[in-house]
Amino acid sequence: MFLPRRFYIALIFVIALFVGGYVFAPLFVAGQVGLILLILLLLVDAYLLYRLPGIRAYRQCAERFSNGDENLVDIRVESSYTHQIAVSVIDEIPFIFQRRDIDFHLSLQPGEGKNIKYNLRPTQRGVYSFGFIRVFVSTPLGILSRRYTVGEPKNVKVYPSYLMLHQYELLAISDNLTELGIKRIRRVGHHTEFEQIKEYVKGDDYRTINWKASARRHELMVNVFQDERSQQIYNVIDKGRVMQQAFQRMTLFDYSINASLVLSYVAMQKEDKAGLATFNERFDTFVPASRQAGYMQTILETLYAQQTSYGETDFSALCVHLNKYINKRSLLILYTNFANIASMNRQLAYLQQLNRRHRLLVVFFEDTDLKEYISRPADSTEEYYQQVIAEKFAYEKRLIVSTLKQHGIYSLLTTPDNLSVDVINKYLEMKSRQML
Repeated sequence: MFLPRRFYIALIFVIALFVGGYVFAPLFVAGQVGLILLILLLLVDAYLLYRLPGIRAYRQCAERFSNGDENLVDIRVESSYTHQIAVSVIDEIPFIFQRRDIDFHLSLQPGEGKNIKYNLRPTQRGVYSFGFIRVFVSTPLGILSRRYTVGEPKNVKVYPSYLMLHQYELLAISDNLTELGIKRIRRVGHHTEFEQIKEYVKGDDYRTINWKASARRHELMVNVFQDERSQQIYNVIDKGRVMQQAFQRMTLFDYSINASLVLSYVAMQKEDKAGLATFNERFDTFVPASRQAGYMQTILETLYAQQTSYGETDFSALCVHLNKYINKRSLLILYTNFANIASMNRQLAYLQQLNRRHRLLVVFFEDTDLKEYISRPADSTEEYYQQVIAEKFAYEKRLIVSTLKQHGIYSLLTTPDNLSVDVINKYLEMKSRQML
């Protein structure tokens, strides 16, 4: 039982009448009448609220949430009262969201039910705990409020962005990937994997005529080629402290995980094999490249459990273990973040070693806050010098790209919010140009 604001206003009014009775006697009698009336209203309100177990509510949401996406939560509130009620609903959401606006007010007619929908956007992977649903009910009198504790506590696991994965999947089915910025890239040259020999028909490329088969069959026969298949694509993710930098409350590490999940799906759709490797102070996780049925779930569960560390990443250990586990030439997509040209130069020898045995694509991040700061006009001499220093850091990022290019290593400098689209575009470009 709770006493709402209306009760205290009425009580203050009654007290004021009693106090006024010391000056003007009839007010004391009015105060007595007001007190009796307030008690009667309180009893009537209590009877209307407590004569029935009048509220039922439950929460509906997915068993797992998608990291970095808006996840829908639906609360159903139903009344079994025989009169109109005012309802205030508070959902005990996981404390990590730090939201104080999950408080909904609505009115329910006799026997009516309503749905309350809201979205939660997690920015960290892990287990999130929902509590109970607190429902406060009052009648039109509004003198008393009854609290219901309904619903059940629930734990929800937050996985890498599988909602983004489903979005790419649906657009791929409808052939609308260009809506997300995925480019259509013209193929250069011929396909390289032989498929079959068939009879020549008008329009076939005469350069593909198989003269030996034509001589045997006494008619023109041509070779049919198809795209090379089953190439190995590995997402290699740096788990060191450099990946803990945040953008829109999500770390670069989580952006990399989301991009790796989507790219693995796209690679499998292109009939390539997708694999995964993570490293920090030591080589950590390795998932062999495959495209078997259900393999995306294996990659998803592996990515869910990954966490960053505060140590310096060991690229030498990465080279040793990748050379040990990967025998076939593959595309390695390395997600890391170089603060400056000096930090990149320290790892350049290891990057060159990886690039000799495989095709290496280094993905690192542009500081969007730094870019915005540089674009603002300086208001003082001090800010001008600070912008010059910021411009130097931005220039070093571009210098890293050119340095890697000079050593034959492909690179991609992108912003965290464009990471998934840019990585997929780069993969499709390299595949279409047969650079894998």
